[in-house]
Amino acid sequence: MSKHDYKELGLTEEQVLNMYYFMLLARKLDERFWLLNRAGKIPFVISCQGQEAAQVGATFALDKTIDYIAPYYRDLGCVLVFGQTPTDIMMSAFAKPGDPNSHGRQMPGHFGGRKYRILSGSSPVTTQFPHAVGAALAAKMRGEKSVAYTSTGEGSSNQGDFHEAANFAAVHKLPVIFYVENNGYAISVPLDKQLGNHNTADRAVGYGFPGHSIDGNDVLECYKYTKEAAERARNGEGPTLIEARTYRLVPHSSDDDDRAYRSREEVEAAKQKDPILTFAQYLRDKGVLTPEKEQEMNDSIAKAVNEATDEAEKAPFFDPEDALTHVYEER
Repeated sequence: MSKHDYKELGLTEEQVLNMYYFMLLARKLDERFWLLNRAGKIPFVISCQGQEAAQVGATFALDKTIDYIAPYYRDLGCVLVFGQTPTDIMMSAFAKPGDPNSHGRQMPGHFGGRKYRILSGSSPVTTQFPHAVGAALAAKMRGEKSVAYTSTGEGSSNQGDFHEAANFAAVHKLPVIFYVENNGYAISVPLDKQLGNHNTADRAVGYGFPGHSIDGNDVLECYKYTKEAAERARNGEGPTLIEARTYRLVPHSSDDDDRAYRSREEVEAAKQKDPILTFAQYLRDKGVLTPEKEQEMNDSIAKAVNEATDEAEKAPFFDPEDALTHVYEER
């Protein structure tokens, strides 16, 4: 349950219903990925389950017309909010040319797209942090009001890219938001073996800008803190670091067996705080999510996921002669 009143945050009924819609859409797409993977139809899944509130709450606080996002590989909720469609996402999963991220040439989770204002991601983790800082520097030099948002997991925050980006952004007071989705595990490494202080938000103090550790299962809290960070950035006050504490409800990827490093009791306890369930109950209690609206939304999302799956599965693969396109220089 959220401790925030959506009206006090300046949100309307339509907006909070849209938040729930994107959270649920991300979950249903992700669940379909696992079914397709186990059926041998798609090769790989890197899941967002459990982190939808952190992702949707944050990106809802941004301006899709002027801001840029540099998401990390789990950020399905983020890219859906910024305009990618279920069909776009499924084309990527099936590695078809209709994939807007890499035209089917990269693994799922490597998001990108100029028209969506999504900076293209690369495989090494946390490289998106300096990229976002570059976008923020460009915005400042041009006198624009755009903000660059970038996210990663808490494990990736231990990479050098994170610290170089934070230091540079602080020195130049750049309009950038650093967002860490702390799901408790860097693949199989628990938090207590990753960070000496167990809190990534505290690192901001060393660079000279604010850091906040928030409830990543509360979509409204994620919205609130990201909105404040965006306003701060637009006002020329520099970067903010936000740590959204959440939990990954499924294995690290479709190639991982999480039973080797965490108990079933721990996972089941986390499922009781599933942000999809808790936000739905919050909206029901507020009288916003009526049974009729809920049924309509479930039907709409099921239809969208089914149609996207069918379209992507039926779409042709690249021709074999295209395998080396953009790999070697053509003379």
